[in-house]
Amino acid sequence: MLRAAVIGAGIGGLAAALRLRHKGYHVTVFEKNDYAGGKLHAIEKDGYRFDLGPSLFTLPELMDELHQLFQEKVDFDYSSQETACHYFWEDGTQFQAPAQPSKFASKASEVFNEPKKNIGKYLENSKDKYETTKSLFLEKSLHKASTYLNRDTLKAIAKIPLLGITGTLDSYNQTFHNPKLTQLFNRYATYNGSSPYQTPGIMSMIPHLEIGLGTYYPQGGMHRISQSLYELADKVGVEFRFRESVTSINQKNNTVTGISTDHQDYEFDLVVSNMDIFPTYKKLMPDVKEPKRTLEQERSSSALIFYWGIDHEFPQLGLHNILFSEDYPTEFQHIFEHKTLFEDPTVYINITSKLSPEDAPAGCENWFVMINAPGDYGQDWDQMVKQSRKNIIAKIKKVLNVDVEPLIQTEYILTPQDIEKNTSSYRGALYGAASNNKFAAFLRHPNFSKIKNLYHVGGSVHPGGGIPLCLLSAKITADLIPDAQ
Repeated sequence: MLRAAVIGAGIGGLAAALRLRHKGYHVTVFEKNDYAGGKLHAIEKDGYRFDLGPSLFTLPELMDELHQLFQEKVDFDYSSQETACHYFWEDGTQFQAPAQPSKFASKASEVFNEPKKNIGKYLENSKDKYETTKSLFLEKSLHKASTYLNRDTLKAIAKIPLLGITGTLDSYNQTFHNPKLTQLFNRYATYNGSSPYQTPGIMSMIPHLEIGLGTYYPQGGMHRISQSLYELADKVGVEFRFRESVTSINQKNNTVTGISTDHQDYEFDLVVSNMDIFPTYKKLMPDVKEPKRTLEQERSSSALIFYWGIDHEFPQLGLHNILFSEDYPTEFQHIFEHKTLFEDPTVYINITSKLSPEDAPAGCENWFVMINAPGDYGQDWDQMVKQSRKNIIAKIKKVLNVDVEPLIQTEYILTPQDIEKNTSSYRGALYGAASNNKFAAFLRHPNFSKIKNLYHVGGSVHPGGGIPLCLLSAKITADLIPDAQ
């Protein structure tokens, strides 16, 4: 039986391992941590459970597809959500965004005094961009000539001049009269760690994922996504080696021969790296000529996250909540230009105990409180964390009219430094490279390598970061690999 190694048990690595196992390979996954899931991890602290990583679940059919590869089954259930997000501004404006286009347009028209027709047209355009480009940008390798030799791709290429490549997302979103609605749709740039004032207008397709195709919640929380894949992989014979760090990818005559770890050397017929592309070259293949333009791309934003056990319940909050900054342009300027944090941050609060009451003690809530942050460039994170905590508490008080500090029963903090340490994501970037220019998608590393039988998956390579794209990267990669039989 042909043998395949997967480096890293993040969501992309787990999906790749399952797909390779389905193709008949004996698969061994190497993971430096003592758990599977990468950023999709969780902790329990003082009676509270917190999902540590991604908090939004879309395109659940990608998970269904993995679970349907095998006759063996593990539990994985999810429910659709009627409300995509609760939005708040300091002047008292609130908007509970429906996860359905016509309902969204009707409600947003009332709240923001915007013609319903304008909002509906925007959402239709978002859908059109997504459906036009998904086969090119999301479902196939951008770096194979065969991708461009079919009707769907040629239609997508023909439409590119009309998709908003040249202008920014913010300039595209100026179509709205109410600046709050512009700010709401600008927020979607953060879904790939970019700035709305730099990323191209084609990113206006992202709202369709959430509003058009829906948002979902996995039973048991986001951690259940990674754990269900791990349990399935274990059940179908994928071998896992935890607490074993890969130290090099070995090759001879430009062909992979195996890997070395801090334990021993191994021979493999092919290797799939789920490790961030930057350390993959710098640490695992230092003698291989690196793709300089790819590695020098601007990194995506990171995050500063406070996990708070709150001794109170807030009925005005939902699963997903956004408390907007009063000065969005300056906030992104601080993050991407000054590599620091703004004093008036946009605050995201995720509360899974709204749907999983067991995640917090009775009468309490588990708050995942996040602000967008720059990557780690040697800043004084102790000081930045201390000041940001004060700024976040002040923001919550202004918007919700409550001082949450005395309600915090327990606290856990995750910084960009921690994210890099735990997941090997260069500078703690959440999505690999940022998409702050129109060529960013093409500069991402392909899912294959110039070294024969070496492949790449995960958020730092094509098609990008976030759960759906990492799952798609594994699918694209698996399609490039022949069956083992």
